[in-house]
Amino acid sequence: MRDSKPDFNRIVAAIQHREPDRVPLVEATVDYEIMSQFLGRTVTGENLVAQVEFWSEAGYDYIPLTVGMMQPGRVTEESEISKVIRDVMLKDTADQEMDGAWSLERRAWIHTEEDFQAFPWREAARLDLSKFHQVQAYLPDGMKIIAMSGKIITLTWMLMGFENFCVSLKLKPEFVSRVVERVAQIQLDGLRAILGIPNVAAVWAVDDLAFGFGPIIQPQAFRDHMFPSYKEFGKICHENGLHLLFHTDGQIWDLIEDIISLRVDVLHPIDPTCMDIDEVKRKVGDRLCIAGNISNELLMMGTPDEVAELTKRRLKVLAPGGGYCLGSGNSVPHWAKVENYRAMVETALKYGRYPIDIA
Repeated sequence: MRDSKPDFNRIVAAIQHREPDRVPLVEATVDYEIMSQFLGRTVTGENLVAQVEFWSEAGYDYIPLTVGMMQPGRVTEESEISKVIRDVMLKDTADQEMDGAWSLERRAWIHTEEDFQAFPWREAARLDLSKFHQVQAYLPDGMKIIAMSGKIITLTWMLMGFENFCVSLKLKPEFVSRVVERVAQIQLDGLRAILGIPNVAAVWAVDDLAFGFGPIIQPQAFRDHMFPSYKEFGKICHENGLHLLFHTDGQIWDLIEDIISLRVDVLHPIDPTCMDIDEVKRKVGDRLCIAGNISNELLMMGTPDEVAELTKRRLKVLAPGGGYCLGSGNSVPHWAKVENYRAMVETALKYGRYPIDIA
């Protein structure tokens, strides 16, 4: 499909508001079902050769690999936190082998101080970085690794249960801070652990901060409890020559200045269900590279022609001068139509060459 080789410098140029040879493609995650349909053969979480082939053939300049307790996208059994719950919290119980019993979407684990003390934090902190080393042999020249991390807020409320998390913010804020700090420490330790690994070029912090109508909690609560940890993310990244990408869904106008202050280089995906990406480009596009915004609903229910038209519209308005990477409005889930996904990337590769010339 592609007529150019992987080159992470495309993303660097976009971050620096320069025009590379073409607009970079970015996704936080593409479901393995879509990868498999795209390549015409099975791709799994353990098959790094096939994953590298997909990301390269589809036109990306990197492969995303998770460092931390939870992968982006669906809550899956692959995530380290899921393994800890299954193998430690549910050990020797009837639920251990029950399908999905490990999922944080089904059960919260930390309601009290006793729960916090009993949680197997040591086991949760044992992060597996083997894929970062194994993938080195398969990377084409120019292709890099983006370390997927973050989830500090999401993991905190999932471990506590959302209602308990919100109530505790009001009644027991110091307890919430302790959970946040423990989660953040594990994620930050994982970030530090990958600093010396070859070909790691960026970190992508994934954490959903908002609903369609605004932040999931009061902006001041983010500033008090969560953003200090993400400021440390930004500090570590920039002190070590890594770029920082940040993903959040939702309507984030009340938080966007805070996000910029974290030293985020790329903001993704500018949720098309509730944000106007043209307005974001006008207001803060000189201080951020923005990414994404091709509607997931369109990827699911639209036609390839409709996807192609929206892709061209985004390229025409957002890409000139750099500062834009093209991708979906969230991630590419299993329920997207592969022909629509293919239309998005093919259109970007065809019409995203600089200088942009779309009638």
